[in-house]
Amino acid sequence: MSDVTAIVSLSAVELARRIRAKELSPVEVLEAFIARIEKLNPAINAVTATCYERARKEARAAEAAVRAGADLGPLHGLPFAVKDLEHTEGVLTTFGSPLFKDFVPEADSVMVGRLRRAGAIMVGKTNTPEFGAGANTRNPVWGATGNPFDPMLTCGGSSGGSAAALAADLLPICTGSDTGGSLRIPASFCGVVGFRPSPGLVPAERRQLGWTPISVLGPMGRTVEDACLMFASQVGADASDPLSFPADGAPFRKPDPVDLGQLRVGWSEDLGTGIVDPAIRAAFHRKIDAMKHRFRSCTPIELDFSGAERCFDVIRAISFVARYRDDYERNRDLLGPNVRANYELGAGMSLADVAWAHAEQTQIFRRFQKAFKDVDVVLTPSVAVSPFPWQRLYVDEIAGKKLNTYYHWLAMSWFITLTTNPVMSLPCGTDDKGLPFGLQIVGPFRGDLRVLGAGAAMERAFAGNTELARPRPDVTRLETPVPALKSIVTHPPAAA
Repeated sequence: MSDVTAIVSLSAVELARRIRAKELSPVEVLEAFIARIEKLNPAINAVTATCYERARKEARAAEAAVRAGADLGPLHGLPFAVKDLEHTEGVLTTFGSPLFKDFVPEADSVMVGRLRRAGAIMVGKTNTPEFGAGANTRNPVWGATGNPFDPMLTCGGSSGGSAAALAADLLPICTGSDTGGSLRIPASFCGVVGFRPSPGLVPAERRQLGWTPISVLGPMGRTVEDACLMFASQVGADASDPLSFPADGAPFRKPDPVDLGQLRVGWSEDLGTGIVDPAIRAAFHRKIDAMKHRFRSCTPIELDFSGAERCFDVIRAISFVARYRDDYERNRDLLGPNVRANYELGAGMSLADVAWAHAEQTQIFRRFQKAFKDVDVVLTPSVAVSPFPWQRLYVDEIAGKKLNTYYHWLAMSWFITLTTNPVMSLPCGTDDKGLPFGLQIVGPFRGDLRVLGAGAAMERAFAGNTELARPRPDVTRLETPVPALKSIVTHPPAAA
């Protein structure tokens, strides 16, 4: 095993420990990850714009601070990358759109600034669908991102570049965001951890509608502990986000252990959507059978999500109208089909539609909370299908059922978005195709610590069990570049 491989394969928690103990230098760690990116990124196109020279300067300063015995932040010396939807000072931020292909922000977003102040060293940006619209990471600026398990398959989205970078050990931690599943879907497809926290824990000043909890920021890591380490530095109030509230990050850094033997688990194979591929249903049942003996109870539950599809259509569309009206009216042809479809759907809605949707979301929220009277967490598949070829924009049919929209196939994740409950996608073995399978762990209202603690306990318990443990890609397959990924992906006609 090379020195580079030995370093990049260490968890973020272990890297942080070794840096503090002077067993590894921040410079040494940074150079190992840069070497890994340069070697493997051409095969998956996960990392886009980079800032290596600035990162090297910061790593040297971090090394000097360790030697001087200075107070060190919890992420001191850890390289990280930022999803290309967040402002990053002095570093290209394109949102995957030709409209912003040359945009360089003058300041970091609140969340990025917090991570840097905690000692993390930004290496660059990670790829995303245009404006984060969709669960297939491809755009006309950077091209497509491939799945480390098979670069010709999608890595999911919209935090696809971050998930793929983590799975291939290009970076130890990465940022993500989630509206309809953008943290959970790529985490599932790539075999890493994605955590959607309760709205307001991580300030998100990019939201145009500040009082609407549909979109959140959160952590991604290769392990639950790594995600927790990062998350602890993201949380807390900020005046830019009216939903944010004061929160102490310390409890999130290492949540109290959960005794799985006392955990009451409820599970659902499809949340009542009826649109989960039969092979994914079968894989989910195999995994429930393999883990159920570890819990105090593990029983199927019925959940009422009636009205959720129309409700999400309206609430999602409202946010697109708020964000993209000027861009659409100025030059709609420079917007991709997903963004246009969402905007046009919203532009045709009435105030009555909006009022109905918010009232309906309230009812969905209240009905869902009742499930937690009898269970501590709810388990579901994270995604309804296996990773598919990245050339295919989205899934339009499952098990013979024609789907309504480009995001209909993601209902397993956006049903939970409507509830606002905290939820994690935990790597859980593979499906029948040998591709990563994600287990969605949903906690009660504001039960972020419960989700994180349960996820960490399951991760430890599942280690060594081939049916349940995190799968790893064969990175030797990534040593040959895949030029097609970086080719410009042109916009097809807008969806009807």
